[in-house]
Amino acid sequence: MKKEKRIDKKPKKIILVAGARPNFMKIAPIWCEMIKYPDGFKPLFVHTGQHYDDEMSRFFLEDLELPEPDICLNVGSASHGAQTAKIMIAFEKVVNETGPDLVVVVGDVNSTLACALVAVKMHVPVAHIEAGLRSRDRTMPEEINRILTDQISDYLFTTEPAAGENLQAEGIDSGKIHYVGNTMIHSLIRYREKYESSDILKKMNLIQGGYVLVTLHRPKNVDHRETFQEILDVLLKIGKDIPVIFPAHPRTQKRIREFNLSEMISSDHRLRVLDPLGYFDFIALEKHARLVLTDSGGIQEETTFFQVPCLTIRENTERPITISKGTNVLVGTDPDQILKYSRDVLNGRVKRGTIPKFWDDQVARRIVDVIGC
Repeated sequence: MKKEKRIDKKPKKIILVAGARPNFMKIAPIWCEMIKYPDGFKPLFVHTGQHYDDEMSRFFLEDLELPEPDICLNVGSASHGAQTAKIMIAFEKVVNETGPDLVVVVGDVNSTLACALVAVKMHVPVAHIEAGLRSRDRTMPEEINRILTDQISDYLFTTEPAAGENLQAEGIDSGKIHYVGNTMIHSLIRYREKYESSDILKKMNLIQGGYVLVTLHRPKNVDHRETFQEILDVLLKIGKDIPVIFPAHPRTQKRIREFNLSEMISSDHRLRVLDPLGYFDFIALEKHARLVLTDSGGIQEETTFFQVPCLTIRENTERPITISKGTNVLVGTDPDQILKYSRDVLNGRVKRGTIPKFWDDQVARRIVDVIGC
């Protein structure tokens, strides 16, 4: 951090926006780095409340030792259009009242685009953390959020080389693009002692490498009864060989009830559907799993760092480095393929990966160095 450049100058007032739980892990190391330099930065933590489960959000804030947000917008859940509009209306008031020098948005949720749009229309620079990721699937709301946010941002901080290539191909000035690494991985390293001291495996009577971990939440997988039931059937088949642990997102639990799938799940105790876990308990389960099945973007990255085999139940990924360098394999949504690849891993035919460049504990420093100039 080049502190000498900030001597005798007013600290930069920087709004850090979080909308959903994964945003907290991306914000945390940046917040912690900025508060080291009170003469250079005055960070304000804004939580839009996009995620409707207050208890889950509270778990993550406590685990990451983040302060209570300076401002909570409490927008709640809604359709994509309504939610984005509500965030914009509420965030415009925040910008008017606080007069920030920079707005930092992370990831690809509705809050990311909404707050970036408000800021740029009010002539406030925008920094996008995790810029340039592309799935090439515009049916995904996240893809639209990524593309539009990148087009209006002044600082684009990327996690992998392909992201920078995407941005340049879209006509974005290379001077705006900064390859800094992955703040989610920075958080994994920062909080290592805490998740390694978790007793979740003991509580659940599990052994390291002795279970499969599952997460599912994307509409294509859980909002259609037939697709969701087929995936659950695969999990039950895997559960005949090894315990399957499934911490279920609230909307996934809602679909289980709506589709009357509870009886199907409860018929086999080897598939254990749980309420959402705190950050450190979940990471402990992830690190010690034999295999992870997911449709999450961030979990593809975390398993790459831990070098745990990961099968992504999607037709595409915006994180290609997890496939080219990491342990991730894209298996689609065909149940036969999911079962085949799962059994390959369980029988020892696993992909060995490496950890990408800049996925370390210096990511926030690189970002703050750029912002502070």
